Amino acid sequence: MPRNQFQRMIFALLTVVITVHGYVFYSLYVVNGSTLMEATGADSVLHAIQAQGGVYMFGHMLPIWAVVLIEFCFAYALECLMGSLCSFKIACRVFRSPKYVHLIIFETMIISVIVLLMCPTMSLIASLMYYPYYNGFHLATLLANWLKLVCYNFPFAFFSQLFFIQPFVRAAFRVLFRKDIANREKMAAPAA
Repeated sequence: MPRNQFQRMIFALLTVVITVHGYVFYSLYVVNGSTLMEATGADSVLHAIQAQGGVYMFGHMLPIWAVVLIEFCFAYALECLMGSLCSFKIACRVFRSPKYVHLIIFETMIISVIVLLMCPTMSLIASLMYYPYYNGFHLATLLANWLKLVCYNFPFAFFSQLFFIQPFVRAAFRVLFRKDIANREKMAAPAA
């Protein structure tokens, strides 16, 4: 798919824009929605967040847009620095080379490795960002929160990336870079 640094950055940007919104929605609505509504007595999660003054992060209440922006910055940096590069290298080590395995299996391996790297890393960052600082800091609490987040996030991350996010991002990438892809295919085709 991406063949140079610019294309890798665009691919990572597309992935992270969709993924961060999905995880913030998943975390606030699916994982914590009923707790937020019970605590505030609101009839919806959005009203509960508004009633409590935002989302608790870094020991303060922040608006949802700030939470999305902060998580986007962390996720994009990690995706560019670790996720994209390491996942391709690990997939190549497992299968020796993309030439020796079907493209779908190779892409599935890349997606799986990205989830294996990014989910625990982003869950650790989220554990620090959403840590209940009002009780003081305890390493055991941080580790318990991290493990809990990994258990919640991993199945969602794996299945959403494999079946929804990555197929959509790859299709969007093909549309954005269709001229470059067509030129590569022309160069790769044998002359008749």
